[in-house]
Amino acid sequence: MTSPSPLLFGTSRRSSIGLEWEVGLVDAGSGALSQVAPQVIEELSPQGSDPRIKPELLRNTVEIATGVCGDVGAAGAEITDLLGRVADSAGRHGAAVIGGAMHPLARWEDQLVTDKERYSRLVDRIQVFVRQLVTWGLHVHVGVEDRDKVLALVQGMLTYAPHLQALSASSPYWGGVATGYASTRAMLFQQIPTAGLPHPFTRWHEVEAYTEDMRRVGVATEFNEIHWDVRPSPAYGTIEVRVCDGPTNVTEALALAALTHCLVEHLSTELDHGRELPTLPLWFVKENKWRAARYGMDATVITSAEGDQLPVADAVEKVLVELEPTAERLGCPQQLAAVADIVRDGSSYQRQRAVAEAADGDLEAVVRAMLAEMRAGRPLPHHPTHR
Repeated sequence: MTSPSPLLFGTSRRSSIGLEWEVGLVDAGSGALSQVAPQVIEELSPQGSDPRIKPELLRNTVEIATGVCGDVGAAGAEITDLLGRVADSAGRHGAAVIGGAMHPLARWEDQLVTDKERYSRLVDRIQVFVRQLVTWGLHVHVGVEDRDKVLALVQGMLTYAPHLQALSASSPYWGGVATGYASTRAMLFQQIPTAGLPHPFTRWHEVEAYTEDMRRVGVATEFNEIHWDVRPSPAYGTIEVRVCDGPTNVTEALALAALTHCLVEHLSTELDHGRELPTLPLWFVKENKWRAARYGMDATVITSAEGDQLPVADAVEKVLVELEPTAERLGCPQQLAAVADIVRDGSSYQRQRAVAEAADGDLEAVVRAMLAEMRAGRPLPHHPTHR
């Protein structure tokens, strides 16, 4: 049996940070999803000249991505600038930018696939289930200076994945239907065979062997086609946390980024001190993912291998206290403090439900509220108070 091909892990500065944010485009008049992303991207990034503005699977989506940043503040300044440029271009094409993880009323059957060979292969292989992914997420990259740390960090971050999923949950509606889930996106995205939770690898050669196997049997041609919730990103030398639903505004985007940034740095420091990171059995990780998707901020999450449990709001508050020194060191105490605002005031799915309730179930009102939050750059209070 031949040895697997080396999978090089890039060099990056410890705890550098980069953000990738998928946002949607809607018709400025009707609020329905608009298929003008190719025109917007070509206007802002002719022939792919600006790698920070990229296409995604569907023509209603633009991905904006920062470069390598030293802290959350710098990433926030860059992502805000990119968002403004996309909004200006979209306006010239009769569209507006919307956040969140799903458009409450969009029918997946009406969406057009981006004309790109990679996406054509994905649709050809997975068919209707990938076509249903009218979803948007926030991905946070954090630099890891030593490849031997990255798999331990992946497993350690899975302990906190339900915290991030509940805080970011923003997809309670799908195709005009209240699904009963806080994060419908989390459930839908699992339909891609290479998505979901990562395998519990502990040695880099296992990742290399897995990648080689996936290439050999035709599942993926590159590692970046593996869409785990938390994964190494060998090309960048980072750990990439992909669990978050897309936020509806930049303030919450940066709060989630700060929490992720601090968690990775905290765990990395624990490894430096020779401490074993907290991990959960895979069956607890799976259960936590489902609970956070189903119940959002009302979930009770499993916090230890012994089966200890806490309401996710209490678990988040406990983590925030623990991370305060890390946030000071990384220069993001203000952004991390905004996580407590989400716990206190409710996350996006709760605000969306409150708007729908106040509007007698009119989901067009929810779309308008999501657009208003994107324009304002912060969550907006809605009544009645979230439940």
